Amino acid sequence: MSSWVVMKFGGTSVATVARWKTIAEEARRLVSANERPVIVCSALSGVSDGIETIIALVGDPKVQGAVEALEQQHLRLAEEMGIKNPIESELTELKNQVQGASLIGEVSPRLHARLMSLGERMSTKLGAAYLNSLGVNVQWVDARDHLRSLPEANASTERQFLSAECDFEADPTMQQALECAPGAIITQGFIARNGDGDTVLLGRGGSDTSAAYFAAKLNAVRCEIWTDVPGMFTADPRHVPTARVLRSLDYDEAQEIATMGAKVLHPRAIPPCKSASIPIVIRCTPRPELNGTVIHSRGLGNEAGVKAISARKGVMLISMETVGMWQTVGFLADAFAVFKRLG
Repeated sequence: MSSWVVMKFGGTSVATVARWKTIAEEARRLVSANERPVIVCSALSGVSDGIETIIALVGDPKVQGAVEALEQQHLRLAEEMGIKNPIESELTELKNQVQGASLIGEVSPRLHARLMSLGERMSTKLGAAYLNSLGVNVQWVDARDHLRSLPEANASTERQFLSAECDFEADPTMQQALECAPGAIITQGFIARNGDGDTVLLGRGGSDTSAAYFAAKLNAVRCEIWTDVPGMFTADPRHVPTARVLRSLDYDEAQEIATMGAKVLHPRAIPPCKSASIPIVIRCTPRPELNGTVIHSRGLGNEAGVKAISARKGVMLISMETVGMWQTVGFLADAFAVFKRLG
């Protein structure tokens, strides 16, 4: 079996030709080391927000301008890459789906997920064509063929389609299928399918989670998260200039830092890798020579000390005291109903 290395590249890491050249170099390096890369990509920077804008404008004459802007962003990159347009079918689908939604005046959660998936599908089609033009043997794979969402009892339709979760047990069928595909693999983050075959999303930031799912299912040797910063820091370097990169963390430490506000890694990406003891490595696309942060079971050791400091804004603390309502059924539901109405 191949020594799989899953490499996830976020929106800023796939938005320019220069960044794709870095991806090509890293793919070649892994192949020369007898490892097989699985390249998991987000949509181009700003595209997911652009599609959300299109969805919000359905039925408004301004939607056509938003669709054209999204189309031009991708066609400009294709021109800079020197490749023929490989995303004609996706652009046609976008226009047809938006036209249909405009006629009925709404976008269902099912259609919402389908439209949002186009960002990742287009970025990976562009990337596959460009990498092959550079002589990197890459096979385009639809992530939805391998990631299946888990049914969730009592979940709303929006949650089922827009914030799904998948299992992450080792998958011999996936391993065999990708083993038979020559060269490197390029696929999408953020998307999967449900039991009915419909497209579902893994929530915003879900590309990290997709990479972790692929790593766990393939029993990869490591999962690399490529972003525009060199790793996890002891504090937010935008506010603390003396913050240092953390060279090593254990899974639980990284989970706490990610949950409490660090944007470099989505917290849902850690459990799949932890369950399979797969190291996560945070790498910097603009500075690929840097080692970044390694997240694994060893961490920095057992010595006491503060590893990092996180800050979050907009957090509200509510203190409630009562005697008469103690153990009354539905008390907390009634107390928080006001916030549901406000939200």
